[in-house]
Amino acid sequence: MDVPSLIKAPVHPATAAAALTELWSPRVVAEFDDYYVKVAKVLGSFTWHAHEHEDELFHILTGRLRIEFESGPVDLRAGDVFVVPKGMRHNPVALEECHVMLIEKKSTLHTGDVVTAQTRSIDEQLRGM
Repeated sequence: MDVPSLIKAPVHPATAAAALTELWSPRVVAEFDDYYVKVAKVLGSFTWHAHEHEDELFHILTGRLRIEFESGPVDLRAGDVFVVPKGMRHNPVALEECHVMLIEKKSTLHTGDVVTAQTRSIDEQLRGM
């Protein structure tokens, strides 16, 4: 299996997220079974999207994140874990810099059912930190 060397060593997700230089550009820091563990540094509004076949787990490492839904927002703070159910349209928004750990199936597309300038391929997410 050809994976980045970072994945083969212990990783501190908060340190990995803090080291990122690009916003909304997740990096894979670990994998298990059919899942990737990713970290991201976010600020501002992402994009409305849905993942038709995959749930998406958000663990807030630092800061605050609002996940907007058509039915209303969910506000998350450091330490919170929240799962966006498959098929739910949502838009993550960070009014201040926020570091996030995501756990997603390997089939999960970054921006789900839409493609924007913020969309990152899995190859981009797998590149070294």
